[in-house]
Amino acid sequence: MKHVAFVGLGSNLADPVAQVSRALVALGSLPKTRVVRSSSLYRSAPVGYLQQPDFINAVAQLETELAPRTLLDTLLALEHECGRTRDFCNAPRTLDLDVLLYDDLIHHEHGLTIPHPQMHLRAFVLQPLCESRRTA
Repeated sequence: MKHVAFVGLGSNLADPVAQVSRALVALGSLPKTRVVRSSSLYRSAPVGYLQQPDFINAVAQLETELAPRTLLDTLLALEHECGRTRDFCNAPRTLDLDVLLYDDLIHHEHGLTIPHPQMHLRAFVLQPLCESRRTA
């Protein structure tokens, strides 16, 4: 069964524009998944830990047969492949991938909450999300 998921992308290390652009291509290579559309790239100031470079953000709309946890695990593996480390909360990162929405699902389990619990507080998520849904 095919599902519609929206994934937030962000980077502020190692050429963030290239990181997010490569990640958008990589999302289309995930098993049983295709990128339907993606937003423009947006620049945003860091949140939480402020002593770091600005971020480049985007949102991708996916059509996927992956279950929510499998999708998240696959995104975390992609982050790791791109050099993501988790040194401390809100640390600079090469790539950050978040499941924002998955169909109309409301879901919470350890490490995965859908809709993303903080997306309504983040213009750098909402603006590209609105753009990527505009023609959906």
